[in-house]
Amino acid sequence: MPSKLSLVPPPATRRPAPPALVVVAHGSRDPRALSTVRALLDRVRALRPDVPVHLGHIELNAPLLPDTLAALGGTEAVLVPLLLSRGYHVKQDIPEMAAASPARTHVAAPLGPHPLLVDALQARLEEAGWGGTPRSSSAVVLAAAGSRDPDAKADTGRTAHLLAARLGVPVIPAYASAATPTVETAVRTLLARGRRHIALASYFTAPGRFATECAQSAPWIAAAPLGTHPSMAHLLLHRYDETLAAASTAVPELASA
Repeated sequence: MPSKLSLVPPPATRRPAPPALVVVAHGSRDPRALSTVRALLDRVRALRPDVPVHLGHIELNAPLLPDTLAALGGTEAVLVPLLLSRGYHVKQDIPEMAAASPARTHVAAPLGPHPLLVDALQARLEEAGWGGTPRSSSAVVLAAAGSRDPDAKADTGRTAHLLAARLGVPVIPAYASAATPTVETAVRTLLARGRRHIALASYFTAPGRFATECAQSAPWIAAAPLGTHPSMAHLLLHRYDETLAAASTAVPELASA
């Protein structure tokens, strides 16, 4: 007769919690930006309830990234920039803040360029009224923040190329600051080419001063910023997953070196 102890099932093995996902936003004085980012993080949590999701800002809003990382202590974390291209924040600010923190961090690539962003841009344009005019007379200005870093301009240009291929019309990237052309210059260029229905695609993660100013220069329709479009939440998780996958393959390589 088996003992009573042998009938007791073994205790369940508790899986370790996955690394934290820290979404790194730039920060804005426009209160709509913070509420938009928080709503986007709620979408991410709904998609992956097992992943601890946190927010940290580079400037202007609390919590600041160093404070978020300090609160995590020695926890492993993946920092995903809520930024659309490479530039100073991605190359300098975020890695330096990560290196100074007690957390064990991995820094992901910025969100762009990526086809999921093109999905969101197309959807925002269609919400604004895109699609009812002939392609021969239509075009898009892709309005972005701008950066002095040539890699940032290259990334935005790549997104413009992907969007042009998707829509079948010319797409010119333009910038609110630090780079050229401006939105007004891009509009004049397209008008000179005979394009009469020129839409503005807002290549911003949330509402703010630059997005508002660019929209005011639109000669026809202006799309809303990317905001909480579902593709944004999926892309944040994609960058999180690919960064962890790269980290897991790098460890054996270092061990065997």
